[in-house]
Amino acid sequence: MLHMVASAFSFSLMSLCVKQVGTRIPAAEVVLARSLLSVVLSWWLLKRAAISPWGNRRGLLVWRGCVGTGALLCVYSALASLPLASATVLQYLYPTFTGVLAWVGLREHLSKRLVAAIAIGWLGVLIVAQPATLFGGSMPLPLIPVLVGICGALLTAIAYVSVRSLANTEHPLVVVFYFPLVALPMSIPLVWLDPVLPTPVELIWLVGVGLFTQIGQVYLTRGIMALPAARATAISYVQVIFAGLWGWIVFGETINRWTITGALLVMAATLISLSSPHRPANGELKPAGDR
Repeated sequence: MLHMVASAFSFSLMSLCVKQVGTRIPAAEVVLARSLLSVVLSWWLLKRAAISPWGNRRGLLVWRGCVGTGALLCVYSALASLPLASATVLQYLYPTFTGVLAWVGLREHLSKRLVAAIAIGWLGVLIVAQPATLFGGSMPLPLIPVLVGICGALLTAIAYVSVRSLANTEHPLVVVFYFPLVALPMSIPLVWLDPVLPTPVELIWLVGVGLFTQIGQVYLTRGIMALPAARATAISYVQVIFAGLWGWIVFGETINRWTITGALLVMAATLISLSSPHRPANGELKPAGDR
């Protein structure tokens, strides 16, 4: 639980940094900067722990890196184009996807209580974000960024289920290392198409993206490897609370009764997911490409 909460806090800081540079720096360039720092830090951590960086199930590790990179591009694009709260709510559609994918692909038991926790948490996220179509507003959110955000949530869920599948064979640091290792060659051609030279201040924010993402990835990987995928991602709903705080502190967004209500629902979902009895999986299904 503590690993997942620490991961959520780190990712909320990452989102804050992305939002600061996203209006001018393309998403692919943010991914590249994040990957450069993360691959160096991951290599250093692996050497310090005397762990081989190459892993055992390399095909699945590369697949996790590819899917994770796609998710990052979508999430960063959504953060740059949408309000912080709205982008966060779209990203937090992924626990619903994760629960279903873990049930289908990993044969993890999906209890009624855990389904209820996911639903309550999603409702809390929705209330915190207060989308204009449901709560009123002058203009609805633009369609393309919304679809990109939903795509990012789906790819995130696939990546998280892949991490869960790697739990029995790979060290968490190896899983974390493969993510930026794959993201680097994937993002370089995209940056080459539209390069933007960052200012010194933007460079600091980009370093923040890489640093907080690295910390969040380490805690996230440990948390997902220790918990069933659906329950782990339900706990990570607390990132929405952190996002609300950053919106208030940095961007001057007000915290109204809807935000408080949504935050309470998110906390309730976390408590329900922790108390939900878990039935061990009957077995593990490997992705078709890794059999």
